[in-house]
Amino acid sequence: MKRMLPLLLAFVCASLLRADTVLVLPFFNQTESANLDWIGESIAENVGEALASEGLLTIDREDRLEVFRRLSVRPNAILTRATIIKAGQGLDASKVVWGYYELAPPEGGAGGPAAASRGSLRVNARLLDLRQMRRGPEYVESGALEDLGAIETRLGWQTLQFLAPHTSPSEQEFLSARPPVRVDAMENYVRGLLATNAEQQHRFFTQAARLDERFSQPRYQLGKIYWKKKEYRVAAGWLVGVRRSDSHYLEAQFYLGLSKYYGGDFAGAEQCFRTVAASVPLNEVWNNLGAAQARQARGEAIESFRKALEGDDADPDYHFNIGYARWKAGQFDAAVESFRAALERNPEDAEATTYLGRALKKDGPRPAEAKSGGLERLKTDYEERAYRALKAELEGKRN
Repeated sequence: MKRMLPLLLAFVCASLLRADTVLVLPFFNQTESANLDWIGESIAENVGEALASEGLLTIDREDRLEVFRRLSVRPNAILTRATIIKAGQGLDASKVVWGYYELAPPEGGAGGPAAASRGSLRVNARLLDLRQMRRGPEYVESGALEDLGAIETRLGWQTLQFLAPHTSPSEQEFLSARPPVRVDAMENYVRGLLATNAEQQHRFFTQAARLDERFSQPRYQLGKIYWKKKEYRVAAGWLVGVRRSDSHYLEAQFYLGLSKYYGGDFAGAEQCFRTVAASVPLNEVWNNLGAAQARQARGEAIESFRKALEGDDADPDYHFNIGYARWKAGQFDAAVESFRAALERNPEDAEATTYLGRALKKDGPRPAEAKSGGLERLKTDYEERAYRALKAELEGKRN
């Protein structure tokens, strides 16, 4: 599937149709120390990440927090089965993953001299099928707390085996693609997610990234932080470190492409958008690819804009972009048609009005204009989740 109608896209965003989705809840802390509550969030984050990176549809953390607010569930609460079901149903999830963990002190006691470990962690996971209203398997992973990253990765692989046994990779392939992350880096990352202000988030994410250069999740978060602040060079420096095995890889490439574009690296931006379009051919990706190509005077730009337009004929920006590209190429009659279409959808578009007039007069680009910045319009919203939900729904119908 290479195109999506905008109304279907909006519908998918709201309901995710009926495609199978998985909700991973924070695991419950059954130790006496509240200072270890971050582990439960870490397990949920990394198991969910493992599932999403293999193509399963998972519920975003933000959506889960919102349903918790609606249900008046306090943070780190041990949920009843009824509340777990309500949370899953409130998010249209078909499966729920949850569980609990216990930390046993190291041999010789928690305060033993020169303890080699902070303790032994045991994690019990459970699955619940909300469509069939039946319990799934229960499974366990354990090891030293310092090996939390490896424990969570193995837990993610086990979960994947239960949810998608026919499409999941072998255990060796899965583990080799996800090198264990240092536990202190993971703790800082999760504390960044739990932080209540931007300064704390930035500090924790930066520390997590510095502690373990293989850990791409804080790099994604930092890249988005700097992107929103319009510090594009810094954003690009973080986003380029997001690993291919990370579920946010394609989104990171999308924003890396935008950051490169705004930084004047149009060839680099084109490569990023090509990477995304090969897997997630969203309208906004084709549009931005066309913009990057247009800024390099590449003939493929018109075709990329056409693909964006085919996916969403109602967007005036797509009509303007292809009209502008046609005008620069001297295709004045086609440009007139595109600018008129843009004005039909947005009559107050002053630029479309100006260039419609020039196209009608066959007044093409002047030398000074060729050297100045282009007027191509970029899209900054990225809807990969909606695309994958719609794709899963359509594939389910075919099967």
